[in-house]
Amino acid sequence: VQLQASGGGLVQAGESLRLSCVASGSFFAIEVMGWNRQVPGNQREFVASTTRTGATDPVYADSVRGRFIIARDRAKHTNSLQMDNLKPEDSAVYYCYATVRLTPRESATLHWGQGTLVTVSS
Repeated sequence: VQLQASGGGLVQAGESLRLSCVASGSFFAIEVMGWNRQVPGNQREFVASTTRTGATDPVYADSVRGRFIIARDRAKHTNSLQMDNLKPEDSAVYYCYATVRLTPRESATLHWGQGTLVTVSS
């Protein structure tokens, strides 16, 4: 399973960015797709996630709720993170992740994509 993240960049405070993540490879189902972020020297922190069925609402970190929206295209195995009203404290490397069932009988395992850098200047 490969996860390819894209969309990072340098923006000013108040502007927007849209991150994308595409899953590829051989697998049975993707259960959860989401994003974490990490500032160098700090632990990776949760940002947002969404489930395969959409039966539950997406989950957001308190720090981004109301500004970020995660969306998922289940048929294409992709998800996007629309980030509006960005703040300097949102600057980090953003990592896409997914919990994936490789076969119908296996439990889901966690997979990470490479990071994409988001820098928000004040």
